[in-house]
Amino acid sequence: MDFILKKIVSMFIMPFPMGMFLIIVGLILLYKNRVAKAKFILLLSVVWMFFISYAPLVNSALNHFEESYPTLKQAPNNVKYIFVLGGGHNTNDNHPITSQVCGASLVRLSEGIRLYRQLKGKAVIVVSGYSGMYDPTPHAKMQEKLAIALGIEKKHIIVRPKPRDTHEEALAAKELIGDEPFILVTSASHMKRAMNFFKNENLNPIPAPTQHLAELGRPFYAGFFSASAIVKSHIVFHEMLGLIWQKLKG
Repeated sequence: MDFILKKIVSMFIMPFPMGMFLIIVGLILLYKNRVAKAKFILLLSVVWMFFISYAPLVNSALNHFEESYPTLKQAPNNVKYIFVLGGGHNTNDNHPITSQVCGASLVRLSEGIRLYRQLKGKAVIVVSGYSGMYDPTPHAKMQEKLAIALGIEKKHIIVRPKPRDTHEEALAAKELIGDEPFILVTSASHMKRAMNFFKNENLNPIPAPTQHLAELGRPFYAGFFSASAIVKSHIVFHEMLGLIWQKLKG
């Protein structure tokens, strides 16, 4: 029930839907001749849409999450597991496997494989994720298929197809790995929240953040009403709400 509730709530309080909601409310008020209130709501919607699409501001906010943990440049020799967190996919046999998994999943697995190759076959890659609400194929199976296509032997891949979110992935890691140190791979923006989940289960993850998206150093006049900034603001809100949810759940 908590999982479904999270999905429904987050769907409506993301930055772009909130901006559209304000615009619709403003237009309704204008239609009802409540001009003063309509002007205020519409002005508020313009300001809101500006801030969530202003690249320098959004990149700075995203960087706050992405720099929580440094890059793992060299895999420690004592680890036996590389746990790659799930992302998303869309099963379509007419497309190559690299097109069927989402960008985040592709980058996460690529980072896991990079670290795996540093260990020269002494570790295994763990992939996880359920099928989703609309797709028949477990995400973990898609990642396994991608890993094999990228040259990893099937015997060096462990599939965990049941976890639906990061908390359940932490539980799966606890069952499989116990208190051994292991490498945890996920998007840099998601790493802080992921580490909270795994540490709360008394696990010993070594963070390996990847897919850094924040672009710093832009002048203040660059990136007005940027579509890519709206996407990044969605990530910022998603992680911020996720951390709030963690605190509420204890």
